[in-house]
Formats: sequence, structure tokens, C-alpha cells
Amino acid sequence: MKKLILLICAVLGSYTLNAQVTTPQPSPTSKLEQKVGLTDVTIAYSRPSMRGRAIFGELVPFGEIWRTGANQNTIVTFSDDVKIGGKDVKKGSYALFSKPNKNSWDVYFYNDTNNWGNPEKWDDSKVVAKVTATPYELPFEVETFTIDVDNLTNNGASLGIVWENTYVGVPFEVPTKEKATASIKKVMNGPQSGDYYAAAVYYLQEGQDLDQAQEWMDKAISEQKEAPFWMLRQKSLIQAKQGDTKGAIETAKKSLAAAEKAGNKDYVKLNQDSIAEWGAK
Repeated sequence: MKKLILLICAVLGSYTLNAQVTTPQPSPTSKLEQKVGLTDVTIAYSRPSMRGRAIFGELVPFGEIWRTGANQNTIVTFSDDVKIGGKDVKKGSYALFSKPNKNSWDVYFYNDTNNWGNPEKWDDSKVVAKVTATPYELPFEVETFTIDVDNLTNNGASLGIVWENTYVGVPFEVPTKEKATASIKKVMNGPQSGDYYAAAVYYLQEGQDLDQAQEWMDKAISEQKEAPFWMLRQKSLIQAKQGDTKGAIETAKKSLAAAEKAGNKDYVKLNQDSIAEWGAK
């Protein structure tokens, strides 16, 4: 009996020791958080590496559903309703699956995120959006599987899938215009100088009502003791967009002088370039 007890203790001790060993994971987890317009986009996934293996068409077969990563599901979360592949997708979390092929990829947003790898049984009714994308060959190899959010604009971006020498971009749209417009309308009931400025710049960037943008910018500037060079810079851009080249040049010269006074070389050059572009003599 004593020998049996000692044997059991030895086995349990060995098991406990092994359970405490910490080693690197072959496909470490990663979490990416990116603001797109006014929408938070989060991607949680595992990152396998090539390790001398051929990937697409070999380790990841063509024409078969792939987990788009390793281990548990790659999960993409949107804080707002978005549009993917022209289809409305509710805010929330989705598993990212794909079907790589040599000349095209099908990328799926799947509303069941509780799978380790691929679902035991694929259910088309759980696909909230599908995008067919073109894979691009890179002139270099990327050792470790990577998902990024790139091609950022105020109104959307792309999920960039990169591994081996392949890049696939999956575009999506976010509701920035609706959220920004609602915020502007709400705040303009009692705005401050910074609110006027932010609203004017947004309207300029999005090509919305430029007369309104000019009015807001003038109000923002009027509330300053001394007009700052960055406000004057944006006012000149609004004037140029309106076709008021003469006014744009005059304002840009004021911005230039203020930037020189502040020692801001970036804005000095921006204004000099614009004045030259607008044909000042």
C-alpha cells in the first residue's frame, strides 16, 4: 500500500509540475482596436506563422472553408450597424470565415462565434454577409498571419487579410454621416467655438453645405482673441472649394503669417503650397 501511495504521489506531482510550465503559443492571440469614422471596430484572432510551410493551396486548401486564422474563431466586432458587401449588418460580433481560391476569395461574416475552428455543420442561415474579394500577390512574404484595418476614410475601411505573399481586402461602410450630422444638430443648440470649428471641417471634408461650413468657421474664428493658423487654414480651404480663390489666398496669407509666428513649419509649407496652387502673384 505504501508503494502504491508513493507512486500515486509521484504521478500527481509530475502532472502538477507539467501544468505549471509556461511556453509560447504557436499561434499567439492578438486584439486589434480601430476607430473607423465614429465606429469602434475590434478584431480578436490567433496568428499562425508560415514556419517554412506553403500556405494557400497547401496548408490552407483552395475551395474549402477556412477559419481565417487559428484556434477558436476570429471575431470581428462593430459598435454600430454597418454595411458589408452592400448588405446591412447589425452591430455586434461575428466570426470571420473565408474560402480562398487562386483568383478569388469568398469571405463570410457568421453570427455564431462559439466554434473552435470551423462549425461542425455549416449553416448558411447564419451568414449575415458574404463578400467576394480579389487576392493580390505581394512582392514579399509575410511570415505571420495578420488582419489589419486599412484604407481608412470617414465612412469606411477594409479588413486587410495578409499572409504568405497574399493580401485580400474586405471593404465595409460605417454610419459616420448619420451620427456626425445628428451630433452637430444636437450640439448646435448651444455650441462653443470648438464645436463650430469641428462641424465646419467635417462639412468641408465631406463636401456638404459649404456656405454653412463657412458660417460656422467664421463664428469659430470670431470667438478667438487672435485667429489661430489652423482655423485660418481650414477657412481658406472652404473658400477655395467655393470658388472664392481671391478670398482663399488672402486667408491663406493670414494663416501663413500666424504659422510663421508660432514656428509651425508644417503649416507654413501647407499655406505656401496652396497660395502657389491658387495662383497668387
